[in-house]
Amino acid sequence: MTQSPAAQAARRRTFAIISHPDAGKTTLTENLLLAGGAIRAAGQVRARGENRRTRSDWMKIERERGISVSASVMTFDHEGLMFNLLDTPGHEDFSEDTYRTLTAADAAVMVLDAAKGIEPQTLKLFEVCRLRDIPIVTFINKMDREAQDPFELLDEISTKLALDPAPLYWPAGSGGRFKGMVDLRRNRFLPFAKKTADDDGHPDPIAFKSNAVVSYLDPDEQAEVEEGSMLVQEASKPFDPQSFLEGHMTPVFFGSALRKFGVAELLEGLGAYAPPPTTVPALRNGETIHVAPGDREVSGFVFKIQANMDPNHRDRVAFLRLTSGRFTRGMKLKVQNTGRQLSVNSPIMFFASDRELAEEAFAGDVIGIPNHGVLRVGDSLSETGTLRFAGLPNFAPEILQRVRVKDPLKAKHLKKALEGLAEEGVTQLFRPNIGADFIVGAVGQLQFEVMADRLANEYQLEVAFEPAPYAEARWLGGEKVDVEDFAGKHRGAMASDIDEQPVFLAKSTWEIGYVAERYPKVRFERSKERA
Repeated sequence: MTQSPAAQAARRRTFAIISHPDAGKTTLTENLLLAGGAIRAAGQVRARGENRRTRSDWMKIERERGISVSASVMTFDHEGLMFNLLDTPGHEDFSEDTYRTLTAADAAVMVLDAAKGIEPQTLKLFEVCRLRDIPIVTFINKMDREAQDPFELLDEISTKLALDPAPLYWPAGSGGRFKGMVDLRRNRFLPFAKKTADDDGHPDPIAFKSNAVVSYLDPDEQAEVEEGSMLVQEASKPFDPQSFLEGHMTPVFFGSALRKFGVAELLEGLGAYAPPPTTVPALRNGETIHVAPGDREVSGFVFKIQANMDPNHRDRVAFLRLTSGRFTRGMKLKVQNTGRQLSVNSPIMFFASDRELAEEAFAGDVIGIPNHGVLRVGDSLSETGTLRFAGLPNFAPEILQRVRVKDPLKAKHLKKALEGLAEEGVTQLFRPNIGADFIVGAVGQLQFEVMADRLANEYQLEVAFEPAPYAEARWLGGEKVDVEDFAGKHRGAMASDIDEQPVFLAKSTWEIGYVAERYPKVRFERSKERA
């Protein structure tokens, strides 16, 4: 018998993994799936050629470069809980995709490189988590390499992130001297073994004060780890689950994702402490209400669109984070802003690029809805079509470039492809009111490279990017008459975005300041929330 929506939601754990590039996020993702029993063999991120087959990095460019440039979703059952793992791009050029993905997460795992500590991109992503009040679990990775002193790493978390670190484990050495870690809650020692490729196992945990510890630690090492674990327990606040949920404290785990050490413990911690889905504020007929996971009405919001996950089928999938109710296959849902009704006959549960039909799903789950341009990022769906969840913002791009197709006969094809990628949120697209060239906006240069790669592989379009005569883009706000007056006097610098919203393209930041002074009734906005 199917449990109630509230009971089903209570066993969901939906979390995102965030990190600076190269901290080991993708390897950790692979081995969480392995520890959770979702796959039999983790992809070898560092392997070459045909051996490089990570499950979460499924785009060609991701496999070639060994980086994540697109958020992906993986769902698996483990010990009575349903985990929805949202893998985010580590590269800062894709921070907007990461921001959107974090709107769908109830918790985040922050992966730190034990040698480098908190790096700039980690700091940026942490700020996003803080904006959204997302509780953070810390995994200090690569302990099998030379690492910073663990007390210094904890101090960095405390000072740079203003979070109370609460270690649940304590490492015995690092690099060549890494011997394992002490489980501070159960007073056990988890030995680390340098494994061969054929051997995935580590020795079983043993009582820390038992005679068996001498098999793994010499007397000096034992004294060192005993002293460290005592000191850290005296110096740190004890782990308080409520303080963690409120965003004041982070439980700290140590390990080596590559050696599959500490990963099962992290998964256990997520199951025990990460929050299940909670109530979400929404607007209904102009009034703010709170949608609870156990509510009867099925509802959710689209946080990502991905085209061509299956290159053979030219597909287009909307990622829907469910917020309430019991969804069943074939159900009809309405899009709030258009009133359009969708029959969801082929909902997908994701396993990176692999997928299977979802017969039912509950709050916290992420399902894929195949559609052709009907759904957009930020859309709210529900059975009545009256619920509107907070929209997902677009941010002003930092680089603007012209894009031209090398074969002029394919200009129409280019327009459709660019619109498709813009709807996904890969880049932003502006159509100048005067002139035929498209202007593409992005956060960083790598986005243009990914875009060119995808246009070539998925749409068979060879394109060239050229510098645009603009440096900044701003959405216009204010009374319609004031916006139209400004746009009429600056026709040469006006463009429309994909939603036909007016955009002012400026040659410099100074120019924005200058026109803002001359037109005080017009707002020049750095972000836009889709209505």
